[in-house]
Amino acid sequence: MVVEPDGPEDRKPLTDEARSAFTPPFGVERPPVPGDDHPTSEFAAPAGFTAPPAASAPPAYGLPSQALTPAEGIPLVTLTKEAPWQDRMRTLLRMPVGERPVPDTVQRHDGAGPAVPRVLDLTLRIGELLLAGGEGAEDVETAMFAVSRAYGLARCEPTVTFTQLSISYQPSLVEDPVTASRTVRRRGTDYTRLAAVYTLVDDITAEDTDVTLEEAYRRLAVIRRNRHPYPGWALTLASGLLAGAASVLVGGGPVVFVAAAVGAMLGDRLAWLAAGRGLPEFYQFVAAAMPPAAVGVALTLLGSAVHWDGRPSAVITGGLFALLPGRALVAGVQDGLTGYYITAAARLLEVMYFFVAIIIGVLLVLYLGVQLDAQLNPDAALSTPERPVVQIVSAVVLSFAFAILLQQERSTVLMVSVNGGVAWTVYAALHHTGGISPVAATAVAAGLVGLFGQLFSRYRFASALPYVTAAIGPLLPGSATYFGLLGLAQNDLDHGLASLSKAAALALAIAIGVNLGGEISRLFLKVPGAGRASVRRAAKRTRGF
Repeated sequence: MVVEPDGPEDRKPLTDEARSAFTPPFGVERPPVPGDDHPTSEFAAPAGFTAPPAASAPPAYGLPSQALTPAEGIPLVTLTKEAPWQDRMRTLLRMPVGERPVPDTVQRHDGAGPAVPRVLDLTLRIGELLLAGGEGAEDVETAMFAVSRAYGLARCEPTVTFTQLSISYQPSLVEDPVTASRTVRRRGTDYTRLAAVYTLVDDITAEDTDVTLEEAYRRLAVIRRNRHPYPGWALTLASGLLAGAASVLVGGGPVVFVAAAVGAMLGDRLAWLAAGRGLPEFYQFVAAAMPPAAVGVALTLLGSAVHWDGRPSAVITGGLFALLPGRALVAGVQDGLTGYYITAAARLLEVMYFFVAIIIGVLLVLYLGVQLDAQLNPDAALSTPERPVVQIVSAVVLSFAFAILLQQERSTVLMVSVNGGVAWTVYAALHHTGGISPVAATAVAAGLVGLFGQLFSRYRFASALPYVTAAIGPLLPGSATYFGLLGLAQNDLDHGLASLSKAAALALAIAIGVNLGGEISRLFLKVPGAGRASVRRAAKRTRGF
C-alpha cells in the first residue's frame, strides 16, 4: 500500500508502480486538458458571451420565435379538485408526456420512495377488474393512470386491449423502464363489483383519504371475494320478467307475457347447464335462444287449432330482448369512437359471434315450425298496437329486470328503471307520434340515456355503465331481429336481409347515441383545468388522407 505525504513538496512516488506511465513527472507542468474531455452542449453560449434579452433572442441567434420556449414559459396545467377524477386523469392522459405536470403524491409511502413493482401490480389488478366487468378501454386506462400517479409514479403509460393490460414506468430519462402486464382470462357481468372498484379508485385519488398499498390490496381482495348481490334463481326470474315485459312492449297480452317468461327461463337454465359442462359462450347462446322460439312456435300451432288471435311472435321477440348483447355492443362502439380500434374490433367481433349464435338457435326452431305449417306472420311487425301507458310500464319493468341481470347495486336499480322508461317515452313520441324514422328516434332516445347516465355517474362518482346499459333495454332491436330471421326461415331473403339490416342500424344508433350523450354532458359541465393547456384534447386522426 502506497501512502502519500501531506505536504505537496514531499509528494513523490515510493515505488515505480505508484506512478502511471501516462502521468507527467513531478515538477513538470501539466498540459491543458483537450476540449474533447469537457464536452458541452452545442446549444450552450461560448465563454465570455453575454446572452441578449429575451425579446431580442430570436434575431440574435437567427432562429424563428417558434423554435424557442416563449418568454412567458409553457402554460401550466392546474386541475380543479372539484372535478371528478375521471375527467382530471383523462385530461392528463390525452396530453403529450412532456407536457404533463409533475404529480402531487396523494398517498404516503416510506422514505425510500414508492414500491414500483407493487404499485404496478396493484394498478394492473384494478384495471383487470374494470376490463373484465365490461368497462371501456379509455376508462380502464384512466383508472390505471390515476392509481399510478396517486402513489407517486409520474411517467407511467398504461395500455389496454381486449384481453391484455400493460403498464410501463420510466423512473428517469437515463434509467431503463419497468414494464408489467396482465391477461384477462375470464369476464363476467357484475356492476356491484364494478362500483366497488370505482369507489376504491376514488379513495386512492382523494387527498383526504389515506389508502396505503396494504389497505388497497386488502380492499381489492374483499371486492374479489364478495358474492354476487342476487342469487341464481333471482337471475332466472329476472330473465323471465325481462322477456315478458318485452313481449308486452311489442303488443303481447297476458298469455304472451307468461309464455315469453317461461321460454326465457327455460333458455336461461339451459344456458347455465351448457356453461356447467364447459361449453363456450357461443353454444350457450345457441341453447338459450332455442326454448323461447320453441314456445313461440308451439303457441302459434296451438292458436291455429283453437282460433286464438293473439301475437305468438311477441314470445320470440321477448326472448330475443333477453339475449341481445347490448352491453358489449355499446362498449365496442365506444372504444371505436374514442380511438381504441383494436379493442373495438375485438368487441364487435364478439358481438357478431353472439348474434350468429342467436340466429342459429332461432332459425333451427323456425325451420321446424315452417315444416309443421305454423302460421308465422311477418306482417305482424307492421301492426303493433299503441298502448302508451302499458308500454311505458313495460319499459320500466324491462329496465328493472335488466338491472337485476347485470348485478347492479340496489340503490341504482330505481334510477336506471326510470331512465329506461324515459328512453322509451322519447322514442315512442318521436316515432309513433312524430313520424320520425325509428333509427333517428332510437339515436335521440339513446343520447338522452347516455346524458342522464353520465349525470348520474358524476353525482355518485361512479361508472356510467350501471346507469346506461339497463336503460337501453327497451330500445334493443328485438322485433327487427326476429322478423329478419323469420324472413330467412321462409326463404324470403329480401325481407329477411332488410330487417336484419334495420336491426344492425338500430343497434349502431343505440351505441352512437349513448356515446354522444356522454360527450355532450362533458361539454356543458366544468372542464378540469384553466387556460388553453387544459382543453380536453382528442386524439388526432387522418382527415381522409
